[in-house]
Amino acid sequence: MTYDVAVVGGGIIGLATARELSLRFPHLRIAGLEKEPDFNAHQSGHNSGVIHSGIYYAPGSLKARLCVEGRKLAWRYCESKGIEFRNVGKLIVATEPEEIPRLDTLWERGKANGVEGLELLDAAGIREREPYCRGLRAISSPVTGIVDWARVSRSFADDAKAAGVEFFLGHEVKRIERRAGVTVLHAPRGDVSAHAAITCGGLFSDRLAKMTGGGMDPKIVPFRGDYLLLKPEKQYLVRGNIYPVPDPELPFLGVHFTPRMDGSVWLGPNAVPAFAREGYRLTTVDPFDLLEMAAYPGFARLAKRFWRTGIAEMYRDVSRPAYVEALRRYIPELTPDDCVAGPSGVRAQAMNVRGELVDDFVFDGSEGVLHVRNAPSPAATASLAIAAHIVDDAAARFGFV
Repeated sequence: MTYDVAVVGGGIIGLATARELSLRFPHLRIAGLEKEPDFNAHQSGHNSGVIHSGIYYAPGSLKARLCVEGRKLAWRYCESKGIEFRNVGKLIVATEPEEIPRLDTLWERGKANGVEGLELLDAAGIREREPYCRGLRAISSPVTGIVDWARVSRSFADDAKAAGVEFFLGHEVKRIERRAGVTVLHAPRGDVSAHAAITCGGLFSDRLAKMTGGGMDPKIVPFRGDYLLLKPEKQYLVRGNIYPVPDPELPFLGVHFTPRMDGSVWLGPNAVPAFAREGYRLTTVDPFDLLEMAAYPGFARLAKRFWRTGIAEMYRDVSRPAYVEALRRYIPELTPDDCVAGPSGVRAQAMNVRGELVDDFVFDGSEGVLHVRNAPSPAATASLAIAAHIVDDAAARFGFV
């Protein structure tokens, strides 16, 4: 059987896309392919569970627009499905005088993006919201929340199945071929053919694009993030999300405090190169992935610029006291004994050959194929809006009516 469209990837973006396609075009025969035996095996099942407000992203960017739209769609979706979420809020805290101008810039960016309810707090206001947090100034974002994104994603899958989408789990796409107006997705467990395909491959998005002649950039370089967990008796230290002021000169956000729907509190993450695209442990090494990363000129240029930051991140990865010291900038009462080792995730970090991190969502394609080349955080928050964007693009490319 030849399907009308096949969606590759069983994470939150692939599932949201399959759902959107099936609801908007119910007459289409749709297949969903996922290489793992279940959905959400990687980024969608290892994220921090935050519903982002949209404050960080450059005004006018896809991230800014789709995050704000997607957050509101996620609220409505969760309410309609009875999925609990909580708007616990977030403080973005400046702890040093040199961070205050960056905080002011972030304030203006959030207002430009239409983020609701933002407030500027002084030191006393910070203590009122977060009694154990210390800082000079902060932005309060009341519309930042938390949810179990894996549960939301599974609900997307249920919606898609109910609308007729046929999923093939354990189907890893090894080759994509276009012949006689049909896109053939070659997999060891059996080929799947469709008139059009959409790939949402996350950690493998660049390799899927390469199968259809896509360019080298953006390249996916995996970074592992390890979290600590607050011990239950210390969870009173954190009420809502506490985040640093991002430094635009550095490639990653920095450590933060994230309450979870199960009552736990995650601390972190750090950011270190992973030695495998699915390298959730320091000891997990895939020689092909490692050599591919090391040989990519963009990674070498990034490492040259940020080698000091990289060494500090790697040191924190093996030193609990050093890790906690970074967190103590915000909660001075925190000690290494208050924490235990937590989960890890791998971020599909897209970069270009100049060693610059690709900040916005990236979509491209070729005949019969549309690729999601870069969909990092806030992809979960924006998932329903991203899916609508993808389906708009696919409908125009492939003539869906």
